[in-house]
Amino acid sequence: MATKGIVTGIVSNLVTVQVDGPVAENELCFINIAGTDLMAETIKVTGDKASVQVFESTRGLKNGDTVEFLGRMLEATLGPGLLSSVYDGLQNDLTTMEGVFLKRGEYTDPLDHEKLWDYTPLASPGDKVKAADWIGEVKEGWLPHKIMVPFSFKDEYTIKSMVPAGQYNIDTVVAVLTDSEGEDVNVTMTQKWPVKVAVKGYRNKPRPQKIMETGVRVIDSFDPIAEGGTGFIPGPFGCGKTVLQHAIAKQGEADVIVMAACGERANEVVEIFTEFPELIDPHTGRYLMERTTIICNTSNMPVAAREASVYTAMTICEYYRAMGLRCMLLADSTSRWAQALREMSNRMEELPGADAFPVDLSAIISNFYSRAGMVELNNGKTGAVTFIGTVSPAGGNLKEPVTESTKKAARCFYALEQSRADQKRYPAINPIESYSKYLEYPEIIEYLDRKIEKGWVDKVLKAKNYVRRGKEMADQINILGDDGVPMSYHESFWKSELIDFAFLQQDAFDAIDAVTPIERQKYMLELILDICNTKFSFEDYEKCREYFKNMINIMRQMNYSEWQSEKFHSYREQLDQLLSENVK
Repeated sequence: MATKGIVTGIVSNLVTVQVDGPVAENELCFINIAGTDLMAETIKVTGDKASVQVFESTRGLKNGDTVEFLGRMLEATLGPGLLSSVYDGLQNDLTTMEGVFLKRGEYTDPLDHEKLWDYTPLASPGDKVKAADWIGEVKEGWLPHKIMVPFSFKDEYTIKSMVPAGQYNIDTVVAVLTDSEGEDVNVTMTQKWPVKVAVKGYRNKPRPQKIMETGVRVIDSFDPIAEGGTGFIPGPFGCGKTVLQHAIAKQGEADVIVMAACGERANEVVEIFTEFPELIDPHTGRYLMERTTIICNTSNMPVAAREASVYTAMTICEYYRAMGLRCMLLADSTSRWAQALREMSNRMEELPGADAFPVDLSAIISNFYSRAGMVELNNGKTGAVTFIGTVSPAGGNLKEPVTESTKKAARCFYALEQSRADQKRYPAINPIESYSKYLEYPEIIEYLDRKIEKGWVDKVLKAKNYVRRGKEMADQINILGDDGVPMSYHESFWKSELIDFAFLQQDAFDAIDAVTPIERQKYMLELILDICNTKFSFEDYEKCREYFKNMINIMRQMNYSEWQSEKFHSYREQLDQLLSENVK
């Protein structure tokens, strides 16, 4: 018997309901307003009162309106057809909507029930299976989409029957399984899973063991992110967070990309809709959108719906991870999600934490980040979810609660800096403030020793020291003046500028410089380190400045030249000539 209730209090989209039976936290309900059902989620239960957050405008709602609880949590529908789709936080398909705005109370189906898929069985009658085991496969674009035993199934099942290879829609019963008590259960190509519960269905979750190459030098070499790792990009407005995310999405080694656009609707979301579908995937030459799902908030949804978007996005990633695929989740920006949490917490009159955010903000963020990672599936294959979120701290203040809480959860920190962006030093990642804790993992160090060369991490740390020392010298020069410091200070400063201009900076709009393979990064970093290890002799700081500016110019031209081309080698010869002129 479904629990029912009546509305007794309304504060914007937080509604208090008097219930006549049991209600669980996170349970969904429909609030009837003049014949229209509005979906809401239970966020707190106190005795016979339930506080629910409504995912739509509550205009016209009044005390005494009826509420019906559904006995289930907010769920994602999982199955073939998720890729290339654009959903809102409740997984309504925005491409099938009529008009620009969602009508209140209108909910659409996320998947196409008419489309036929070429199904191939991967298991046979008599096989023993459990949750998340693969029983069939369809081609979604060029990716193999596995049909799995639903994640919600418990214990072990025996396959009773399996349909032959052929064309079927997603509602076709492709297999009948028998449980340990002899009951038969049907399996179709789709399943549902509550978005706020992490998907299990794997054997083991080891630590990440390899880096995810992105083609962005400052990330791959200086602060690499692991496949199945977590990172975040804080920075003020206009520092290039969205451009950097686009570069990572386009060039990163991932099979599936999920974009959670929970940011400002006027900025980040519009860019994703206008630019993302035009991007070409460098790995396949096809449109990047073919292996991408976009989850975004729609303009007539309240702020609270931002919370639903990030959870729906993560659940879709976990679904594809269970197929043995490498998934990348990019959330832009998690600050808006945290602001939604603050808004609801304040309305519920909970004890506020720092800056009025919820006291348990750190735990909520950590819990969400922990859902990323590499997993070992039941069949021995591996899958991964790599999560990179952006944070938009007010006024670029990296000490505010959302940034601080995210810092505790994420292993990589890419601090975008206003001053670097103002100087057009893109990507504007501060090389001193930023870090990757994966460089401390023995598994990652061993992988880099094998993949690049032995002792690679030591070379990276050496380059970082040159940059740090250059910053110290720049501060001394600013205080004491050009004439007030020894020549070695100028030399150290310009060596750090060489690393900055020739290696850390990258042109996202140049076809060659935008993507740098690891082999080329190794060559350039070793070349720069050789120069940094060289002792020079200069008559005065003007000569030093002129000399290094020439060197930076040549090396930037090398970055714009095709790898190992004649043009590239001619610039290398010019560099060698310049170096031979002024060495002690």
